[in-house]
Parts: sequence; structure tokens; C-alpha cells
Amino acid sequence: GARPCSPKYFGRDAMVCVCNATYCDTLDPVVLPALGTYVKYESSKAGKRLERSEGSFQRSLRAPDLVLTVDTTQRYQKVKGFGGSITDAAAINILSLPEPAQDHLLRSYFSEEGLEYNLVRLPMASCDFSLHAYTYDDVPFDYELAHFSLRDEDTKLKV
Repeated sequence: GARPCSPKYFGRDAMVCVCNATYCDTLDPVVLPALGTYVKYESSKAGKRLERSEGSFQRSLRAPDLVLTVDTTQRYQKVKGFGGSITDAAAINILSLPEPAQDHLLRSYFSEEGLEYNLVRLPMASCDFSLHAYTYDDVPFDYELAHFSLRDEDTKLKV
């Protein structure tokens, strides 16, 4: 089963869940709800962290709050998945953790007990979260990419 968040508070309204070498919170595996129902995960400044609740869709509802209308006959796009970005800064921070904490952190993102991320975005060359600016080929008109090469940040941190 799920393991609860171990909260650490920073000031009045800032809280993080502690994940270290010995403990990290987990979620129960995500299971698709029955037809006509939904599952909601809510996080808040008040201390909720991916708190799970269930509900059912209603045909018509008059409510003073926000009303979300879902037309199940219309399909506009498909969600391929969810994930995050592995920048130089993210990799440096992950690799600075003790190995057991790295394992807990990566499991909290990618495993069934975690968020079940299935996509990762890697920036091409440097980005605003890199230690310095770099590219893979600075030679003008090198259309064959003869001077292309990965940097240490790519091979040691991200690949």
C-alpha cells in the first residue's frame, strides 16, 4: 500500500515531502475507474499530497461552482503520457544524492508506486538549466555534421 508523505515545512505555506536514503512516500498503483466515474488526485498548500478521491459523472448538474462538461463523443487528442525533463541541473542534483535516495527518487517518478511517468524530455545541447552554454556543432555549413559531438554533460549526466 501507499506510504504517506513525511512533510517538511518551510515558512508559513511551503511544504515538501521528504524523500531520502531510508524513506520516500509512495502511491497505490493507478487503476482506471469504472465507466461513468473518475479518480481525482489533489495536492494543496494545506498538506494534501496526491490525495486520492473518487466520484461519478452526472448527466446535468446546476451548481454555483465551476462546472466541467465532458462530451465523451468528441475526441480531440490523445494523451501519450506524462513525464518531466532531465536537464543538466536535474541530473546534477539527482547524482548528488546517495545511491539509495536516487533509487527512491527515480522510483517515485517512474514506478507503479509513484507517478508512473512514461516520458522524459532531454534538451538538445544546453538550456537555461545548464552550467554553461554549449551546442553540438558550432562549425558553419557543416551539413554532414562532421564536427558533431556530445558534451560531457550529456554523456556523464543524462545518457
